[in-house]
Amino acid sequence: MTHVSVPRGLLYVTVAAVIWGTGGPAAAVLYQVSGLGPVAVSFWRFVFGAAVMFAAARALRVAAARPRWSTVGLAGCGLAVSQAAYFGAVAEIGVAMATVITLGASPALVALGARLWLGERPGRAAAGGMVLAPAGLLLMAGDLAAVSPAGLALSMLSAVAYAAVTLLPRAVGAAGSDSWGTAMWGFAAGGLLLSPIAAAEGLLPGGGQATTLALLAYLGVMPTAVAYGLFFTGLSAVRATTASVVALLEPAAATAIGVLLLGERLTPAVAGGAAVLLGSVAFLALGESRRAG
Repeated sequence: MTHVSVPRGLLYVTVAAVIWGTGGPAAAVLYQVSGLGPVAVSFWRFVFGAAVMFAAARALRVAAARPRWSTVGLAGCGLAVSQAAYFGAVAEIGVAMATVITLGASPALVALGARLWLGERPGRAAAGGMVLAPAGLLLMAGDLAAVSPAGLALSMLSAVAYAAVTLLPRAVGAAGSDSWGTAMWGFAAGGLLLSPIAAAEGLLPGGGQATTLALLAYLGVMPTAVAYGLFFTGLSAVRATTASVVALLEPAAATAIGVLLLGERLTPAVAGGAAVLLGSVAFLALGESRRAG
């Protein structure tokens, strides 16, 4: 096992969250050009992601042994449900609202699970972050009353599965290369679980083949292989509740992409919400650093 320090673990989780912020916009474009459904997109994302992780482990000679089959199955189920439900919510209610609801509900779910199953008590920094971060998300979200029941249900399902995935590495004691193995085998299992549903939905794109292939490859490499590899490794050092709040940087990153690259307008409410969100993450990072010291 490779020991990961708390500061490095925080850095890994932060970088993962920023990379995740690019996944929703990429998926939204993919729906428009390919005609693929959310389960098919998730399937191909897992296929590309698992292939990249296995290839990287071999090339870099990472000793990422296969975890127990029970761990592989749990990781595969959690990842499959989380991603398929999230992409379904994106198709139903859009990137911004799906991301805000899914990630906004996650810290409380993770904190509850960490208390019940891991015996983790959220410190003052984590508790403060859990209050500030959702408040920032609500400012960024706007009108939640217009959200469809189907979109809300899919977002909450994704949040529950995401919370389970966040808790799993700490529950099984994975660290370093073991965390990489958990993510790698989890994506392989998740792709296998999604394959029948994806086949029924339609695995082949209806158009824009070159763009579709490029976007699927991007989703598999960056928000999947790289981001989840970093996230799972960071979880070996950072408390699950803290990681779930730091991961809320994802909508802030997505907002920055929209403003800087897509020409979207930055409203005062969104700017204020992003500032509160970033402040909560900085507060948490300071608390974790003091705990490590």
